[in-house]
Amino acid sequence: MSDPGQSVQTPTTALPNPVEADNIIYNPSLDQLREFSRELETTTEFGSPSYVSDQRSRNADRTKNAVDEAFGPSDYAHVEDATEYAREHEMVCVDRRMGRHAEHSYRCRLYVPKRYGRIALGWAKLFEPVEGEAEPDFVTVQVPDWDEIAIRVLPEEGVTAVLGSDYTGEAKKSFLRLFMFHAKRKGGLGLHAGSKRVALRDADGEPRNVGQAFLGLSATGKSTLTAHGLWLDEDAGEEATMLQDDVCALLPDGTVAGSEGNGLFVKTIGLDAEEQPAMYDAVTHESAVIENVDVTDDGTVDFDSDRYTSNGRAIILRDRLSSAGDDIDLGGIDQVFFITRNPTMPPVAKLSAEEAAAAFMLGESIQTSAGDPSKAGESIRVVGTNPFIVGSKGEEGNRFRDLIDDLGVDCFVLNTGHLGDESKDIGVQESVTILREIARGTVEWTDDEATGLTVPSSVPGMNVEEFAVADHVTDHERRLSELRTERRVHLDTFDDLDSDIKDAVY
Repeated sequence: MSDPGQSVQTPTTALPNPVEADNIIYNPSLDQLREFSRELETTTEFGSPSYVSDQRSRNADRTKNAVDEAFGPSDYAHVEDATEYAREHEMVCVDRRMGRHAEHSYRCRLYVPKRYGRIALGWAKLFEPVEGEAEPDFVTVQVPDWDEIAIRVLPEEGVTAVLGSDYTGEAKKSFLRLFMFHAKRKGGLGLHAGSKRVALRDADGEPRNVGQAFLGLSATGKSTLTAHGLWLDEDAGEEATMLQDDVCALLPDGTVAGSEGNGLFVKTIGLDAEEQPAMYDAVTHESAVIENVDVTDDGTVDFDSDRYTSNGRAIILRDRLSSAGDDIDLGGIDQVFFITRNPTMPPVAKLSAEEAAAAFMLGESIQTSAGDPSKAGESIRVVGTNPFIVGSKGEEGNRFRDLIDDLGVDCFVLNTGHLGDESKDIGVQESVTILREIARGTVEWTDDEATGLTVPSSVPGMNVEEFAVADHVTDHERRLSELRTERRVHLDTFDDLDSDIKDAVY
């Protein structure tokens, strides 16, 4: 078991002992991992390695876990296939620490074939090194060269088998899925969310911190807004610090525990040096690992190209991102933002605890290339904007409502897309202004007759009147009525969800 005294069950599969097995290279250096996949690398103009994988997104439709689905002999056979492969082939095995919180930290172990050391290279840069030779809490065996794509998860045992996929994101999410599963078992809730700490000065000039969390599917702006500095007054000692950009855990005491302590797995499509300078600098540093981005033979990188996929990625180091702090845990949560791209929603609306739980259950967003590239851009609903929930989804909504209610957290829905038929874009500048002024407490709110929502009547630095739903959404009353009906029908599908949440459709 891991050193912080975890109670997670130790994996019981018959995997080879990486310290003793002749076919296992245990904890090789990052340079060695890169060398193992040298034939697969195109070196970028920045000196970083880039790779193109055969699978370029997660295979959600090929993933099953033993808690939510009936696991038959063929499913367990997939796990055995992965472990047998690890016993019989030359493999690398890497251990890393996921999380730092005293009650929510885990030792993770990844096995991949030596030729695919690049997967371990990217994964190893996300999590922090561990000391000693202890038993892991969670284990993933990834076997890209398999004739069938199958991802099988044993949450109780902490074991994941990834067959037929060479996508680094499968390795990353295999551990983060279990991080969230065990947060719920400990009375908290795993969140597919970014977190940041905003240091401000109040009206009397006294310092105060505001903790923010952002829930959203990939490509909705979650990473961008989490990492953004919010254009604060640095001369006055104000600053915004990114703690996590993907997965964290809301604990009963209000702490938001982080998962990835060393790096970030960021999208690169359209990455622009002027709009996202800190992110651009980190992605173009030699320490980054580039995956499925258009890189020519001479190393020239084109972040605007979708030659391979619009789900191009980079693993970057936290210490190369100027907005990232040394901490990954948020000491207290004050504000939660649900990021959507629903064109009938205003730039921001304030929610009650029950409405926030309904928003959590609705998880309204757009499908992205990270999930299902064939449906990218289509409307989608994913509970908690979290495709990795293990267990009852209705219970997740109840737990979310209870936690934010007990902790007195303010919740908002944030539209980062456009209003109506693309008639009014809501850009990064507008979203950042809203986040900054909500953190400062300077936004004034009103009940909007057109939408029935609580929306800003004034936002310093922004002409919020220009973003009225009624002015940009054709036949908005009918469309909102239809939307609420769809939402009620959707919420009614969750048998375990409390009725007061089902009745809180906004």
